[in-house]
Amino acid sequence: MTLLIVGLVFFIGLHSVRLVAPGWREAMIERLGSGPWKGIYSLGALAGLAMIIWGYGIAREAPEFLYVLPQGTVHLAALLMLVSIILLVTSDLPVGRIKQAVKHPLLIGVKIWAFAHLLVNGDVASILLFGGLLIWAVVTLILVKRRGEPAPVAKSSWSDATAVVGGIAVWALIMFWLHEWLIGMPPIA
Repeated sequence: MTLLIVGLVFFIGLHSVRLVAPGWREAMIERLGSGPWKGIYSLGALAGLAMIIWGYGIAREAPEFLYVLPQGTVHLAALLMLVSIILLVTSDLPVGRIKQAVKHPLLIGVKIWAFAHLLVNGDVASILLFGGLLIWAVVTLILVKRRGEPAPVAKSSWSDATAVVGGIAVWALIMFWLHEWLIGMPPIA
C-alpha cells in the first residue's frame, strides 16, 4: 500500500505544481529550458504512474473491502465512463460546443471517471487511488475556476462529432477488450 500512496503523492504533486507553485515552475523552465523541463516532468509523471500501477497491483492481491454496492451500480458506472471518456477526448480537440459548455473537460472527465470507479470498487486500494484522484480533480477545478479564465469560444462543430464518435469507440474498446486485458477483469461480468 505504501508504494501506491507514494506514487499517488508523487503523481498528483507533479500535476499540481502549475497551480500551487507557478513561480517555482516558471523559474525552473527559465533555468532549464522548456524542453528539458518537459522531459523531467514527463519522466517524473511516468515514475509516479509506474508506482501507482505497481502499488495498486500489489494491494489487489489481498484486498480489504470497506463496502460493496449493489450489482446495478456496474451499469451506472459503465454509463458514467462513456460520458467521462467523451469528455477526456474532448479535452484534446479544438473548442467545440461541448468544451465551451463544460470549460474544463479533462478535470470533469477525471472526476466522473474516479466517481464511477468508486461506485464499483470498495476496497481500500481503490478508494485511495480513485478517491485521491477525485479529490485532486475537485481541488484543481476549484483553483482553476478561481483564476477566472474566460470561457473558451466554440470554433469547430467537427470537434463535438469527433469527441462523441471517438469517445464511443474508445469506450467500446475499453469495455469489451482493453479493461480485461490491462486490469485483469471485465468491467461488466
